[in-house]
Amino acid sequence: MNSGGTVREQALRGVSLRVTQLDALPNGRFVLQGYGDAGDHNAQIYGSDGRRRRSFAMGRAVQYLMADRRHHVWSAYFDEGVYADPISAAGLVRWDSGGNQQWGYTPPEGTEYIDTVYAFNVDDGVAWASYYPTFPLLEAWTNGRIRLRRTPVVAPAGMAVHEDQILMLGGNRQSDRLHRCRMTEHEALLIEEFCLTLPNGAPLKGYARSVGRGRHLYLRGTSPRQWYVMGI
Repeated sequence: MNSGGTVREQALRGVSLRVTQLDALPNGRFVLQGYGDAGDHNAQIYGSDGRRRRSFAMGRAVQYLMADRRHHVWSAYFDEGVYADPISAAGLVRWDSGGNQQWGYTPPEGTEYIDTVYAFNVDDGVAWASYYPTFPLLEAWTNGRIRLRRTPVVAPAGMAVHEDQILMLGGNRQSDRLHRCRMTEHEALLIEEFCLTLPNGAPLKGYARSVGRGRHLYLRGTSPRQWYVMGI
C-alpha cells in the first residue's frame, strides 16, 4: 500500500516459513522472517518477480525487522534470542539486502548490553532503539557510528525522530502518553507531554506494535488495512 491508499498484491512463490515479520526492500523485493521446516535459515529474500533469491539465518526471537531505502535491513531482538543464539546476542544487527550480516551492536564500556528492544525506528542509513534494562536511546548509523543518550521515558512503545526532535509513545506505564523531547549530545530533554487519542477524540485503549519510520510513527487500527499515522 502506498501513501495514496492504493493496494497492490504481490504473490511470493515457495514460501517455506510461517512468517512472523516482513518488510519491503527497494526495487520491489521483500525480506521475510519466521519459522518452519527451514531450520536455522529463518529468513528469506524475494525478488520483484515473487521468486525466492536466498535463505539465511537471522537468529532467534526477532522483535523487529525493518529495511530502509538504502538497501539496509535491521533486526532487533528480545531476551529469548539474546541469551540463546549467537546472532541474536548482539541485540541489534544490520544486514545488506542480500542477507549478509554487516554489523552487530557492541555497547560502549560501562554500558548495559541489549536484553530486549522495546521501541525501534529506522530511517535511511540510521536506526534508533530503546532497550531494556536501562532504556537508553541508541542511535546507530550504517558507517559504524553510535551514540547513546539518557531519556526521561522508561519502556516506550514507539518512536518518531526528526533532526533533534523525538516523539516517544507510551512508557512509564502510560500507554496513551506521547512525549516530545529535544535531543542534546548526551540526553533527550522532555519538552511537552500529551495524552494521545484517536482522531475522533476517543481514548486510545490499546494498539498493535507501532512502526517507526523516521519522522513518522504508525499505529495499526482494528483492521489490518487501517493505520493511523503521526509525526514530527
